[in-house]
Amino acid sequence: MKLLLLGNQARAMANFWSVLIRRAVAAGHEVVCAVPPPLPSDDPVWEASLTALGARLVYYPLDRKGLNPLRDLGTLLALRGLLRDERPDRLFTYTIKPVIYGSFAASLAGVPGREHRTLMITGLGYAFEADSLPKRILRRVTALLYRAAFSLAGSVYFQNEDDRKLFEHFSIIPRSIAVRMCRGTGVDTARFAPAPLPDLPEVPSPEHPAVFLFVGRLLEAKGLRELCQAARLLKERGAPAVVRLLGPTETGLGAVPVAEINTLRDEGVIEYLGETGDVRPFIAGAHALVLPSWREGTPCSLMEGMSMGRAVVAADAPGLREVVRPGENGLLVPVRDAEALAEALETLARDPRRLRDMGAAGRALALAEFDAERVAAGILSGMNLESPTSDGEPSR
Repeated sequence: MKLLLLGNQARAMANFWSVLIRRAVAAGHEVVCAVPPPLPSDDPVWEASLTALGARLVYYPLDRKGLNPLRDLGTLLALRGLLRDERPDRLFTYTIKPVIYGSFAASLAGVPGREHRTLMITGLGYAFEADSLPKRILRRVTALLYRAAFSLAGSVYFQNEDDRKLFEHFSIIPRSIAVRMCRGTGVDTARFAPAPLPDLPEVPSPEHPAVFLFVGRLLEAKGLRELCQAARLLKERGAPAVVRLLGPTETGLGAVPVAEINTLRDEGVIEYLGETGDVRPFIAGAHALVLPSWREGTPCSLMEGMSMGRAVVAADAPGLREVVRPGENGLLVPVRDAEALAEALETLARDPRRLRDMGAAGRALALAEFDAERVAAGILSGMNLESPTSDGEPSR
């Protein structure tokens, strides 16, 4: 059978769906990855990674964050033509615009049949982040588009119960669609193998601090400003902790300007590491992962840190609380509370033994619940592309 994966960038598809692609190819299916064409600044390694897995790449136009209806209409028409040309047996879409316009285009093209269209909600995006008037208007429009898209698909996966309940609250989910749950994209526990913690004295000091790593896009909704405020508090208190940021810069709605990050870096409040094609060396150089996001689908960066044996500190928000067991593998703090975040980071920074114990618990949890092999097997089984196996976990 031919499976078409529709996403919003090659980088994310290579990072998060490589296990599912590999399993589908190994099961004898043809896999087509549909993504926007690369920008001049994009690293070609991501496309090479997808083709190395045995997938074929096709392109369609997409303005990932823009709100221009004419551009979105162009996306819809291009997807309709792509689906007519490819005629896939199964369609799997994720992220907001691919979910919405992919569903519309599949219906217009008549392929595949509605029962063979699978959607995944990986996060709620800008419209659901706050409660200003423009965002309420955008949320209403987005909810209407989601509702129409859901009515044209056979099944939808949610990554956490909070998102599912919110969609129910906005009457987005029709009775005609099968609702399933999964642990995000999971984490490749073999690739993200345990790494020894960096040396840390039993009594850490500002000269020998614990390192906390943030991995993600530079967005306000990732809790980035609260994290930077917490880092400033730690610096002012002389706490034995340093905060590092790793991730690509962003522009447009909800972005934290790189100039703001550079100013904080120059003041010695944070360390900004830029972006990378491989986060593993940076996780290996940290003692814990931190993500004070306002909301997530399921946080891949935290699961990757856990898989490598790192404690995690996160906001007590939808998606994040799915992977953190407070006091066991990490700590949860109130959303948008810089003071509480600083206290949590300082508490762990002063307790190397607790960092080690939480890291070991995180690795065990990643193996037991978040392994990408189990997640991929469940999703493929749900699409009738792979029979359940001993290491597969059917969707719940």
